[in-house]
Amino acid sequence: MKSGFVSIVGRPNVGKSTLLNHILKTKLAITSATAQTTRNTIQGIYTDDDAQIIFMDTPGIHKPQDGLGSFMNTNALNSIFGVDIVLFLAPANETIGKGDRFIIDRLKEADGPVYLILNKMDLLSKEELIVKLNQWKELFDFKEIIPISALNGDNVEHLIQIIKDDLSEGIMYYPKDHITDHPERFIMAEFIREKILYFTHEEVPHSVAIVIEQMLEDDKGVHIMAAIVVDRPSQKAIIIGKQGTMIQKIRKNARKEMKRFLQVPVTLELFVKVERNWRNKQKYLKEFGYDEDDY
Repeated sequence: MKSGFVSIVGRPNVGKSTLLNHILKTKLAITSATAQTTRNTIQGIYTDDDAQIIFMDTPGIHKPQDGLGSFMNTNALNSIFGVDIVLFLAPANETIGKGDRFIIDRLKEADGPVYLILNKMDLLSKEELIVKLNQWKELFDFKEIIPISALNGDNVEHLIQIIKDDLSEGIMYYPKDHITDHPERFIMAEFIREKILYFTHEEVPHSVAIVIEQMLEDDKGVHIMAAIVVDRPSQKAIIIGKQGTMIQKIRKNARKEMKRFLQVPVTLELFVKVERNWRNKQKYLKEFGYDEDDY
């Protein structure tokens, strides 16, 4: 059996989490239209009869504005070291910009071969795609450039086969039925955060952290109590909503995701608290799982 570690890097909102979810054929990494949705590296485990591939979906590499952003960048940039393959994901339908060039400059230090994965190939004509391929070829000596559509799954199976061909024979790191090494508490917190991003849009973009205060299982199912942490009282009011309508909507939809993932009945209790400027305070970054010293 072949096995190895593959890091997926790129700018924010280019489809890294969508690609991972399609590869795993289940929703593991949360997605939203909000940039920098992914904060931690999400490890997804793909296993078939031929190989076990451990994919790492990383935060979008960007210009950080606070301690949380700095954590996310460090997390993503460090993922190019100590892995077998790096997949640099970029949108085929966008102009190559400063952010892409910054990442390419860092990729020169990568330990393993770097593949360029041009996402959203379905939005370009064949002629436009050829032009884009040639533009990228001039910037870096990629081992290969592979156009895909992460959303539709176009060419994703081909990508998996190319990765398999490039990996060496190795051990199976995880049992065959595992799709992640993250604890269930982490996944449950991410489901809550996704629904907040979806329903509040730009009103509460990156000011939210989720803390699972309690997660208990009995013969009736799983019972979860979680704190939604925000920067300001005004954000707390938005999340609670008029007569509690917003937080009930978040709870209802997050609970559906949890039930689907855990395959058991779930009860979910949410409350909101304010911790001013938590994204720049090391105490809270560490408490909420965003500690650069861990990476």
